[in-house]
Amino acid sequence: LAEFAGIDDILADLDTVSRLSIRGAKGIAERIAANRDKLLLSYKLATIDRNLVLAQKPEDLQRRPADKDSLRQLYEKFELRALLRKLDDLDNSGAKTAANAPVTVKEISVAPPSSGRVLNSENYETLLSEQQLEKWLEKISTAELTGFDTETTSLDYMEAQIVGLSFATDAGDACYLPLQHDYPNVPQQLDRSSVLKRLQRWLEDETQAKAGHHLKYDAHVLANYGITLRGMRFDTMLESYVLNSTATRHDMDSVASRYLGIKTITYDDVVGKGAKQKRFDEVDLERASAYAAEDADVTLQLHRRLWPEISSTGRLAQIYTEIEQPLIAVLQRMEYSGVLIDAALLKRQSQEISGKLRLLEQQAHDLAGHSFNLGSPKQLQEILFEELKLPVMRKTPKGQPSTAEDVLQELADDYELPRVILEHRGLIKLQSTYTDRLPEQICARTGRVHTSYHQAVAATGRLSSSNPNLQNIPIRSEEGRRIRQAFIAPEGYSLLAADYSQIELRIMAHMSADAGLVKAFAANQDIHQATAAEVFGVEPADVSEEQRRSAKAINFGLIYGMSAFGLARQLGIERHEAQGYVDRYFERYPGVKLYMDRTREQAREQGYVETVFGRRLYLPDINARQVQSRQYAERSAINAPMQGTAADIIKRAMLAVDDWLNQSGMDARLIMQVHDELVLEVRTEDAQKLAVKISELMSNAAQLDVELKVAAGIGQNWDQAH
Repeated sequence: LAEFAGIDDILADLDTVSRLSIRGAKGIAERIAANRDKLLLSYKLATIDRNLVLAQKPEDLQRRPADKDSLRQLYEKFELRALLRKLDDLDNSGAKTAANAPVTVKEISVAPPSSGRVLNSENYETLLSEQQLEKWLEKISTAELTGFDTETTSLDYMEAQIVGLSFATDAGDACYLPLQHDYPNVPQQLDRSSVLKRLQRWLEDETQAKAGHHLKYDAHVLANYGITLRGMRFDTMLESYVLNSTATRHDMDSVASRYLGIKTITYDDVVGKGAKQKRFDEVDLERASAYAAEDADVTLQLHRRLWPEISSTGRLAQIYTEIEQPLIAVLQRMEYSGVLIDAALLKRQSQEISGKLRLLEQQAHDLAGHSFNLGSPKQLQEILFEELKLPVMRKTPKGQPSTAEDVLQELADDYELPRVILEHRGLIKLQSTYTDRLPEQICARTGRVHTSYHQAVAATGRLSSSNPNLQNIPIRSEEGRRIRQAFIAPEGYSLLAADYSQIELRIMAHMSADAGLVKAFAANQDIHQATAAEVFGVEPADVSEEQRRSAKAINFGLIYGMSAFGLARQLGIERHEAQGYVDRYFERYPGVKLYMDRTREQAREQGYVETVFGRRLYLPDINARQVQSRQYAERSAINAPMQGTAADIIKRAMLAVDDWLNQSGMDARLIMQVHDELVLEVRTEDAQKLAVKISELMSNAAQLDVELKVAAGIGQNWDQAH
């Protein structure tokens, strides 16, 4: 474009293009010639038509008073909280319209849109006397279901101390039991130790049904006092998640707003924000009681609102009662057990990474011709696109050349500096997230690291983790694999890692019922080699490594809804060649094509897809007007049932393994779950026997048309076991 006046001149003189003093000029000219028609079509599509007759005239676009009801619906639907607060400031009436549900054939009903009501806390009781406590002990002991919540000093479950407890036995009938508020002139409260001792029997009674919102946290806090919370019958966070994982966020404020039309008192309302934020034990009793009792009250009301909907919707009640709810106790035990970390090893790794970072920084400076800040997008833009004249792959919303990771990855195929920048970024992330951070996360009380697993985050049902995030430790780089070496077993124990083999491909074979795929798995073939033999028309023994690599990209790419264009980019081939691979794949595995077409059509008709076990995955954009949104929803329609089924299977496996361990009395415990892998800490002398049993339990977690295969390994650290 710097050399020619426009596209016509370029097409008319490709010989000159091939001789330009830019890298790969000849190849560029050849690609332009091969894609002439597409180039002209793209040019036409990108040209603004200035001769359209518009339905509106400039004078029609005058500023008018805001349609606050419509704005509120939009803000709530997309959870634009800052804009909602501004709207509340303008709207003195405080009227609030409930957010619209995703468009599906079966609408999930929500609270009346005129609500936004605030609960009346006048009926809430603050328990400061023995007589009040005795009355409420009687109420919760005879209640069919009790709303329950804890208030604490910290969100870190290993550090949190109980400040108070709240209970509700009916809508509007709730109380707060303060135990450890501490501020000038605070009213006398009942003794925490003696109250917990009196409550322990009720808290540990499996027959005393309790409802909470994020009960796993409450179970953790009580475990700090030697109390095992039982009877965790309903968790409204999980009820909301199981009913529709994409309808809203699943924190109490969001769920209460959506399903009850209630504007709850938020945690920030009570403790404040920023530098002025208080600890909960510093909040005055009147304000704390209104907030805490409301939590228990809203929890009970939410359950009564959500459970009938779950019970009447497909197999969601089974997903809840057989998978999600019993998993709470398993995850709580895993988190509480934690994992042992070799802090000294991580320190050495961090020092080694620092040395590599210095070398990469010098290499980048040499390639650029001068020093610069590798972490500065602005300086990187100037060097890559102004000084080195690299092609601009994409621009930012402000019109600047993008230096995002995917852009650098594309440039790294042809240019050295972007590759060095990517390697530098990856090491920085490893160091800051793991080698430097993990030792800081070791709990002083236990000497171990305790992650948090989240059931109600990923739309597909997969677990995620944080503090630390165990799901994101890279295993393709040497440095990433070495971080796993710092996850160790204590003396006398070993780590046992058991991992499902190609679980999503096996699920695809089951769901599509494709005879070729089912046969390949039944014969215990290398599925990528088998696919390569089919796609490239050769005998399995003659499949080359390159052909197997391409087949692997096809197998996994199709699961994730990858187009021929995406496959071409991944394999570094022309789009028409990639399309040929895809076409031949579908010729050899027609059941997969039928499954994909059928699934997309069902998704468009009903607004959701399902896992093998009946988990529903709603797709709000499946009929969207915007092409990109609709295509993304269509890709999700293909992939979500497989990801969701894999998530259901690993959860069922965790339940089976945990149950067997509890009954067997073996000195072993689950300590981690990462993607399709379970990690246990086991006595070394029992490790081989347990590897066989755990593999058996995991293989039997689901009965599919193809066998579930599990690979188990044993070692003194996670890397060895994996």
